Amino acid sequence: MEPLLNISSFDDKLSFEFRGEFNLYTISSYEKQVLNVDFKFVKKVEVNLYKSKLFDTAAALFIEDLKKKMTSKGIKVDILCSNKDTLGTLKLVQNQNPHLLPIPKIEKQSFVYSVGKSAYSNYLGFISFMAFMGKLFATKMIYLKKLKNIRYKEIAFEINESAVRALGIVALTSFLIGLVVAYQSAFQLKIYGANIFIVDMLGISIFRELAPLITAIVIAGRSGSAFAAQIGAMKITQELDAMKTMGFDPYVFLVLPRIIALMIAMPILIFVSDMMGIIGGMVVSNISLHISVNMFLDRFGEVVAAKHFFVGIVKGPFFAFLIASIGIYRGMMVKDDTQSIGFNTTKSVVESIFAVIVCDAVFSIAFTNLGI
Repeated sequence: MEPLLNISSFDDKLSFEFRGEFNLYTISSYEKQVLNVDFKFVKKVEVNLYKSKLFDTAAALFIEDLKKKMTSKGIKVDILCSNKDTLGTLKLVQNQNPHLLPIPKIEKQSFVYSVGKSAYSNYLGFISFMAFMGKLFATKMIYLKKLKNIRYKEIAFEINESAVRALGIVALTSFLIGLVVAYQSAFQLKIYGANIFIVDMLGISIFRELAPLITAIVIAGRSGSAFAAQIGAMKITQELDAMKTMGFDPYVFLVLPRIIALMIAMPILIFVSDMMGIIGGMVVSNISLHISVNMFLDRFGEVVAAKHFFVGIVKGPFFAFLIASIGIYRGMMVKDDTQSIGFNTTKSVVESIFAVIVCDAVFSIAFTNLGI
C-alpha cells in the first residue's frame, strides 16, 4: 500500500488518517501536508494509525513532535491505534524524552588558584625530570663499568649525525656572529682611535662566551629537537615497549649513546666555532679598521691567553649533557598522539636553550670569582 495521509475535519475536530508505510522514508511527504493545515479553529485532533504499517522510531518522533505542537496551542490530541508494536514504539519515544541540561558557566579562576596550579604542575614536572636523571645516572654507572658495555658503533653514528653533519651550520653561524660583532664594535672603536683593541674584545668574548653559547643554541635547535622527535616517534609506534619486552633497556641502547656522542662532539664544534668567529672578526678588522692579518694575529697572541680558549671548551660537555638529556626526556614524555610530538619537541628546544644560558651564567660567575 502506497503511503497516504487523509485529512478530514468535522466542526472543530480534525482527523489525520495515516495509511501504508509510516517511517523515516515517508515522513517528509506527511510533513508537507501537515504544514499546510490551518489549525485556527481546531480544538481536537485525532491521529488514526489503524492502517499504518512499518512504523518506526522516526515516525514515533514525528507524532510526538506533532502532539507537543498541538498541546502548546491548546488543542487536544487523541491517538487511535490497536497495534501493540506501534503503541510500544510510541511509548518508547515518550519515555526517552531528552532533558536539555543548562550549559555550565565557566568560572573565572582566581589569581592564587592559577599560580598554585602552575606551581604544582611545575613541581610534578621537576620530580619527573629528577626521576629520569636518577635512572640515567644509575644506568650510566653500570654502562661504563666495563668497556665491553660501551656501544662504540652507536656512539660513532650519533657523533656523525649530531656533530659532523652540524659542522656547516655551526661554522657559518659563528662566522656571521664574528662578522657582526666586529662590524658593530669597529664603528665605536674608530671614534676613539682604539682600532687595535678589537682583537682583545673578539678573542676573549668569542672564546669564553659567544662560541660556546652560539654552538649550544644551534645544536639545541638541531640535535636536541631531533632527539625528542626520534624518541617520541618510537614511543608512539611502541618501539620502546617492544625493546623492553625483548629485554633491551632503552637507556642503554638509545639514551646513553646519544648523550655520550654529543658530549664528545660539542668541544670539537666549539673549537670550529672559535676559529670561524675569529676569522669573521679578522675579515671585518681588515676591511673596516685596516688591521692586517699579521698584525691581528700578533696582537691576538699577546693579549688572548690560552685559558680563555679552554674555558669555552670546558663548557662544551656540560652544555651537551643538558641538551641531550632534556631532548631525550621530552621524547620520553610524548603521549600517544602526533600533536604531543610537536609540543614536546618545541619544549625541548626552549628548555635546552634556557638550561644552557643558566649553566653559562653559573660558569661565568664561578670562573670570575676564581680569577680564571
